[in-house]
Amino acid sequence: MDMDDGHSRGDARGEHAEALLGTVTSLSTELLVGILAEAPIGMGLLNAELRWVYANSAFFSTTGLDAARILNRPAAATPFAADLPAIRRVLLDGNARDGSYDGGNGPGGARGTSGTGGPGGTGRTASPDDDQSGLVTATGTGWHVRYRRLEVDGRIAGVVAAVTGPATPDQRRLDQARRRLALQDAAAERIGTTLDVDITCIELAELTVPAMADLTIVEVLPYEVTDRGKGGAPEAPRMRRAALACAPGLRRRLGTLAMPGASVRPGADSAVARSLAEGRLVVANHLSEAELEDQAANAEILAAYRLAGIGSVLSVPLSARGRLVGVMTLARGRGREGFGDDDAVLVKDLADRAAVSVENARQYADSQSVTLELQRALLVEPGRPHSNLEVAARYLPSGNRALVGGDWYEIVRLPFGRTLLVMGDVMGHGVEAAVDMSIYRSAIRDAGGMDLPPHGILRHLDNLISKEESARPATCLLGVADPDRGRWTFASAGHLPPALFAADRPTELVELPTGPPLGTGVGGYEQVIVDLRADQVLLIYTDGLVERRGEDIDVSLARLASLPLPVGGGLEDLLDDALRLVAPPAVEDDIALLAARAAPR
Repeated sequence: MDMDDGHSRGDARGEHAEALLGTVTSLSTELLVGILAEAPIGMGLLNAELRWVYANSAFFSTTGLDAARILNRPAAATPFAADLPAIRRVLLDGNARDGSYDGGNGPGGARGTSGTGGPGGTGRTASPDDDQSGLVTATGTGWHVRYRRLEVDGRIAGVVAAVTGPATPDQRRLDQARRRLALQDAAAERIGTTLDVDITCIELAELTVPAMADLTIVEVLPYEVTDRGKGGAPEAPRMRRAALACAPGLRRRLGTLAMPGASVRPGADSAVARSLAEGRLVVANHLSEAELEDQAANAEILAAYRLAGIGSVLSVPLSARGRLVGVMTLARGRGREGFGDDDAVLVKDLADRAAVSVENARQYADSQSVTLELQRALLVEPGRPHSNLEVAARYLPSGNRALVGGDWYEIVRLPFGRTLLVMGDVMGHGVEAAVDMSIYRSAIRDAGGMDLPPHGILRHLDNLISKEESARPATCLLGVADPDRGRWTFASAGHLPPALFAADRPTELVELPTGPPLGTGVGGYEQVIVDLRADQVLLIYTDGLVERRGEDIDVSLARLASLPLPVGGGLEDLLDDALRLVAPPAVEDDIALLAARAAPR
């Protein structure tokens, strides 16, 4: 009967709070403060930067918190830090959300320690110097918070918080369940946003602080370590620290520990080593100084734990598809409740989610590395031009954000002092594109021996490649340099135009009849002859040099043509300037480019 009465009172308070929230969030600022001051329900305001700027007397009497430790402080540095994900989403989408504080007694608790405040308590909130962790602590027996976005004159002004409490046991269990679901939703959105191992680990660590721990460290195993956790190991493997996250006020105390990238080996009896060896979650709560020394992974971690006032540690292996990829360690301050069963279930779920993302990122990086090495092996040194032509070439892979592609170039000596210059781009990315690139290069060399004109070479290649069902199409630009006769002969299969730079006149983008890419079997290639001047530099390139996302290709080419590249210096310097001045800031595609000019006699 008492429980039903508690539910009724709790429901009434919640309905009253919701009604009041709906009223205040639509009022002008002048009326708002006056109404909130007299409200029987605890009401607080955070500005758009999520800093507490107002709280009424009912707010402090309900929570037992000290105004000096709430007002003018960011939410992250108060006992409401665990609600930050919910508060930020309220500010973003305008949907009201719940939060709660349980005095630090459970997975949903805000950062801090349970104590004697709250209803019937001292109402004191500790300062950052009151405990070793440097965290703001709060006291209370639990309250419930409802957050709603505040808009003034059509402008987002912040967030209103309505506080009711203390909650009944059933309400607190419901709040904890909501918090777990919110954290799991956040994990689905925030972990694994990229195919980058370190970024994934950082996302995992930052998600758990401050919601689950005061300090979280994520370390990854070497790629060759595969089957640990199935029978133990005499010595824990050396790992690389990939991420570290800590509560406000701790980072400056942790020194070099706050710098991921270190190579570490955990002690044999530590929670980390046991977690790795046994392949299971390991919890050590309310540790004495001697026990803390045993559970810390090494002397560096032990020193950090002491500086942070750590009293409880949880280590969980990161395992995906039967492969152990790393370990995550969460730690809480001595004044906090230890890790319970609910914590273990939630942390294990987060670890499993993150491990899949880490393993995907590792496999992606491994595949990319193999592809890049294959392409480098296939992109052997091109042929040498005749002595009457000076040539420089460069290949720049796209880096870690996309698989390498099939960009390539070639130089083939032809009879009578002529040199064939080739620039090509196989469509697609990955191993298949790199292999097809090698096929095109071999075919070009063979065709060069036939002494065909450029458009004849393209016709031959198109006919040859179109018969291979598995071959990918490719764009291709051919230029035959004939310095003795003073002429260039160009032909294009869907490729970007060559550029001719000279010191005394505007850059010329050679207009070519552009045929279809090679491998389509359509044919229809033509050639164009232009003057080859001794003071000119030819630049041929792939689209990665000039194209930018969302920009018309004509704009990209105009940018290239407007640049005063140093045609009188070394060709390697010219390529450096072209990459520096023309290439997009974030290289998203491979780049191949080649510069040529008549050699002085």
